[in-house]
Amino acid sequence: MMESEQENWRKEIAAYEKPRLKNSIWQLVNTIGPVVLLWLAAYWSLSVSIWLTLALSIITGGFLVRTFIIFHDCCHKSFFKQRRANDIVGTITGIMTYVPYLQWKHSHTVHHATCGNLDRRGTGDIWTMTVDEYVRATPLRKLVYRLYRSPFIMFTIGPVYIFLIDYRFNRKRAGAKERYNTYLTNAGIAAVTALLCWAIGWQSFLLIQGTVFFVSSIAGIWLFYVQHQFEDSYYEMNEKWDYVQAAMQGSSYYKLPRVLRWISGNIGFHHIHHLSPRIPNYNLGSVHHANPRMRQVQEITLLTSLASLNFRLWDEASRKFIGFRAFKRMQNAQAAASSL
Repeated sequence: MMESEQENWRKEIAAYEKPRLKNSIWQLVNTIGPVVLLWLAAYWSLSVSIWLTLALSIITGGFLVRTFIIFHDCCHKSFFKQRRANDIVGTITGIMTYVPYLQWKHSHTVHHATCGNLDRRGTGDIWTMTVDEYVRATPLRKLVYRLYRSPFIMFTIGPVYIFLIDYRFNRKRAGAKERYNTYLTNAGIAAVTALLCWAIGWQSFLLIQGTVFFVSSIAGIWLFYVQHQFEDSYYEMNEKWDYVQAAMQGSSYYKLPRVLRWISGNIGFHHIHHLSPRIPNYNLGSVHHANPRMRQVQEITLLTSLASLNFRLWDEASRKFIGFRAFKRMQNAQAAASSL
């Protein structure tokens, strides 16, 4: 891209980076409001039908995904202009989604700064091994990696471990402010849980909140996973790594149906988000459609995104994700060639 063209392109993006207070407040109203009302409706429906309760809880889980997008924007300081407003709303929505605000803000910032960088993996991302690393790994490490990459574990045990256990503890070298924010989040979760268990009984709470948590956490992990785990994703060593290429080639455009696009807070425009995390979620679609260059990215749909479940290893030779079966065929072909 020519320098003058890139400057114009960045100016176009900059126009969308300013949050609008009325949009942000309206999103709080049409997201947090339904979470509370649907949760209460799910409790009320227990006297009508448990199936109605489960249905309402599932819908509530969808709105909690949208709540997480608000939390996510606060972490990027893109939901409000004022830092304090982002911190307050981010902490509250963090309690609602079981994620400590400052802890996640740190790891996610690192994720944006290192996404697709083979030399700087390991913070805020999905564990990804290259073919060469897997070949050199010990049998135990290979087993652990296979288990980690198992769709069943990643989308059942994984969300429970991450949201209920891992996020309850501070990371190493966390500052005092970050540690206290984690303690505050844990205390808030405990207080809300205790209050609701006292008010409606632990069985009712577990049925409703358990379903809400199950739906929202799996959806959240899936959205994060699928938008970087596609066949032609971008990975480079540090000396060749480029931020713009990592954003546009290493993040997909997840073309979702209108309802799912709304409930997921436009996070499907993931390439735009990685290009400029300061763009509020409600502006991402406008950026994507405003410039033809923004649409020259990997597009995946609900159907084609399922293929990502087969991708396990990054093959530096072909510069593609491959599965364990493809890896086995590769090994067999190499063994056959070496025996000639």
